[in-house]
Amino acid sequence: MKKTLEILGFILALQGLAGIVHAITGWFHYGVLVRHLGFLDGYEIYASIVLAVLGVSMLIASDKADAWSEAGSGDRKHI
Repeated sequence: MKKTLEILGFILALQGLAGIVHAITGWFHYGVLVRHLGFLDGYEIYASIVLAVLGVSMLIASDKADAWSEAGSGDRKHI
């Protein structure tokens, strides 16, 4: 679970940051997923910010999930 959240969080954060850089400078022309989605025309920068924030929050959640699974594995009561 932790590794999956880390991978997804990294990909989302990377796409978000690349989209922000593309919107500001025009670099990363082909590597940005948001640019290829037609329904986001005109909202690419906002979608990229949302992707970057979502990716960072998933990375934080992966650390929390790992700490929760280590701390709570022996303390759970089975009903």
